[in-house]
Formats: sequence, C-alpha cells, structure tokens
Amino acid sequence: MSDSSERPLSPHLSVYRMMYTMVLSGLHRMSGLYLSACAFLFAGWMLAVALGPAAYGGAVRFFSSLPMRIVLALALAAFWYHLFAGIRHLAWDAGYGFEKRDARRSGRIMFACAFLAFAVTLVLTPAGRFLAGMP
Repeated sequence: MSDSSERPLSPHLSVYRMMYTMVLSGLHRMSGLYLSACAFLFAGWMLAVALGPAAYGGAVRFFSSLPMRIVLALALAAFWYHLFAGIRHLAWDAGYGFEKRDARRSGRIMFACAFLAFAVTLVLTPAGRFLAGMP
C-alpha cells in the first residue's frame, strides 16, 4: 500500500481565480442554508400563535428586538435572492444562458431583481415598517 502523502491533492479554492458567477453560486447556497435555519424561527412563531395570546405576546417581544429584526431583514433579503437565483437556475436547466456573456448578464439581472424586490418589500409592506421598528 502506498503512502497517503504521495497521492495528488485535489485543487482547492485558493487555486482558482474568484469569478463573479462563483460568488453568486456560493451566495445562492448560503441563502438557502440561511432560509432553512430561519424556518425554525417561523415554526416558533406559528407555535406561539397556536398557544394563545400570552405566548404570542412573548413571541412579538422576542421578534421585535433589534437583533431579531436584523436576522429577519437578512432572511427577507435571502428569500428574494434565493428566489431569483432559483429562477436563473431553472433557465439553465432548460438549456438557456450558458454562454459566458449570458451568464454574467443573467447574474447582474438576477442580483438587481433581488435587490429591487427587497427594497420594494421594505418600503411598501407592513414587514418593512416592522423591520424598521415603526408601529
């Protein structure tokens, strides 16, 4: 049996030049993980709703704290980003947008749509007022 130190090593991220599309792909994965983690917060909120007014009041106080509003704002941004990145991936699954120019353009469009949807949600919905701490 050969010594394991003689085996070739697989390339690591430090070998590759960081590309725009690599960053967007990594953000898509991270936003999905973040949304999965935030699902527990949603389940806790739903449980508080089911348990009655006292539990719901405690949940409202918990979610109204500044750290939780930051977590929820990041979850909202992750939601919009993950949604538009998923639509972009569906286009790729259909065989569209594989050229380098098209991939970069779709990445910019996807990022702009996610940012715009996040901003519109903050400005035009009660969720935005809640995240800003306004009644």
